[in-house]
Amino acid sequence: MDLSSPSGSSTLTLSFLVLLLASTGTHGSTFTFANRCGYTVWPGILANAGSPTLSTTGFELPKGTSRSLQAPTGWSGRFWARTGCKFDGSGSGTCTTGDCGSNQVECVGLGAAPPVTLAEFTLGTTGGDDFYDVSLVDGYNIPMIVEVAGGSGQCASTGCTSDINTQCPAELRFGDGDACKSACEAFRSPEYCCSGAYATPSTCRPSVYSQMFKAACPRSYSYAYDDATSTFTCAGGDYTVTFCPSSPSQKSTSYSPPVSDSSTTSQGSDTGYEGQGQQTQGQGQQTQGQVQGSSVYGSQGTGSEMGTGETMLQDGSWMAGLAMGDSSRSACASLAMLLVAFTFPFIFS
Repeated sequence: MDLSSPSGSSTLTLSFLVLLLASTGTHGSTFTFANRCGYTVWPGILANAGSPTLSTTGFELPKGTSRSLQAPTGWSGRFWARTGCKFDGSGSGTCTTGDCGSNQVECVGLGAAPPVTLAEFTLGTTGGDDFYDVSLVDGYNIPMIVEVAGGSGQCASTGCTSDINTQCPAELRFGDGDACKSACEAFRSPEYCCSGAYATPSTCRPSVYSQMFKAACPRSYSYAYDDATSTFTCAGGDYTVTFCPSSPSQKSTSYSPPVSDSSTTSQGSDTGYEGQGQQTQGQGQQTQGQVQGSSVYGSQGTGSEMGTGETMLQDGSWMAGLAMGDSSRSACASLAMLLVAFTFPFIFS
């Protein structure tokens, strides 16, 4: 081929562009996990059905360290932090929150047991956009934010920096205050789980509990149909998932795990989540399939495994009765008092 001729030059240019586009399409995104907690966490990773497994499905991340993974275009799945894990010399063990049931550091295709804070991603969907969110639909265990580097579009930060565990109502409290359950997990009622007769946006409305989560973390999913203010988009970005993005937690630990060779010291900013960018509107229908579809993984006691709510009413909890509409108190006044009581500590923190 004569490269000096116009046709030869055009052919070379076209070939270069094809190779460039092909390499861009397979690059995907880099996920960096940074641990600013005052203790070790063990991130868990679950790919959605039809998505390839990443290079690891779970690993140890000591405090003050970070680790990066590559995900291809088209990948979708979720990340979370396991806490209070104890593994023996053979690598066998369990975690207090976010345990994936594999009895090992790798989750090997298993999801997180709620309550747990989740970061959910779908990379390179129709039009090339990535969709991402931080979800409290399965409850909350530790603060988490998602920040974007590069990319085009809104590419806003999102997440939850509030310590919900310190404000969790008694009926949602998990363990010794290690996590805070969702109302769905706590009560197994279709009203809270958006199942059965409540399986549509018009029938499943925010509850007093989901509004409580939303007040603390306005950009996070608080219930299944919370798309409009909780789903964000970016094209071709790289993502940093930070655990405990504010000042390090003083949560006590009874273990002293070694530092992993695969981790490096985190160099991120100490400013935490600043709420950059604008909320993505009108993406609810497209992304709901991602959120609800992925909620099958790692969500125990949701979906079809719903109870009747009788346990909730039998425990004498006034808040539970209010949320079910069975309290004789004024619902509006009670809701206002609840939200003020819950958000007051965050305003002055």
